[in-house]
Amino acid sequence: MVSVQVTDGQSPILAEKEVEIVERKGRGHPDSLCDASAEALSVALSRWYREKCQKILHHNVDKAVLIGGSADVDFGRGALRQPIQVIIAGRATLLDSFSVEDLFLPVIENQLCQQVRYLRPEHLSIQLRVRPGSPDLKAIFQDEDQPPPANDTSLAVGFAPLTPLEKLVLETETFLNSEEGKRLVPELGEDIKVMGVRKGRHIRLTIAGAFLAPLVPDRQTYNGLKEKVKVIVQDQIVPKFWSGPCQVFVNTADTESSAYLTLTGTSAEHGDDGQVGRGNRASGLITPYRPMSLEAIAGKNPVNHVGKVYSIMARLIAEEIAKMVPEVQQVYCYMVSQIGVPINQPEAVAVEVWGVPAFSIRSLVNQIVDRILGQWKEIRDGFLEGKWRIF
Repeated sequence: MVSVQVTDGQSPILAEKEVEIVERKGRGHPDSLCDASAEALSVALSRWYREKCQKILHHNVDKAVLIGGSADVDFGRGALRQPIQVIIAGRATLLDSFSVEDLFLPVIENQLCQQVRYLRPEHLSIQLRVRPGSPDLKAIFQDEDQPPPANDTSLAVGFAPLTPLEKLVLETETFLNSEEGKRLVPELGEDIKVMGVRKGRHIRLTIAGAFLAPLVPDRQTYNGLKEKVKVIVQDQIVPKFWSGPCQVFVNTADTESSAYLTLTGTSAEHGDDGQVGRGNRASGLITPYRPMSLEAIAGKNPVNHVGKVYSIMARLIAEEIAKMVPEVQQVYCYMVSQIGVPINQPEAVAVEVWGVPAFSIRSLVNQIVDRILGQWKEIRDGFLEGKWRIF
């Protein structure tokens, strides 16, 4: 059993602090599109390796950048002048007669077009720059029945439970991009960013939503749709998570001569670029008041890249502690690896708890950590099954 340091949290819990800030970038945001592209390539590689070699081989394809295109849009119309460019760079085990581009370009296209309803392959220009990995990292990579050695000395952080503001921000974007949300407002694209700010008991939600120009004939319709989104959030989502005052704002950058209109539903077609790791963390949120790791999860191999594996393990540990001990108000889990040491033997696991004395649950925390570490196979396969939220 791994030794775990369990301590009492010292500062006030986040929900009791005077100010809290939470952000979520929706599935159509350029940064989310980069995360999705890199992860889709890693999953496709992993499945292909298993088919050909009966095991996953070494790869990390976690460097992706999106270069925004150029579009001409106005109420009721739109045209793409230059395509959206997506470039994915990384390392992979290259077998004989194995062409990454030939096999996996359609996979990336399909992933992006699934995330943004009105995006089409002709709107995209995708380039894969994948080279062989270094011999030293390939040497410690193994996808066997034994826990693989960690590929890096790295860290991850998990926390639970979500605060009301975190739940509200996450659910706002999730609902607006759900089937039900699109049924209610089909004119709203997938590039939806939500910023939540709580000052004491007062919350302000600022939503930036890309509307589909071909479906919005005029300014009056546009203004009505913004108001509709605002009312949906205020009436259907806010009451689930917050009983205090809450103001909702939609597309506050609009002027008399400008509006947030797109052809496809993402700002990537004209106004914005993207990059892996600049968006949501493994919690699905950007939470500056929480401890966070700078590790990007998308595109890293699911076998021994601890920046990826530990991000899920740390979150699962924190969530399990909060579930098993309802009196816990807040829990943080920190994990760090040592390169070359099996991933189920972290260099350190540190857990902070609020609401109960640390000594009273130390034994239970050790059991939870030991159990989650023992689930490394399930966590690995969960990435291939799309089980884990990674952005």
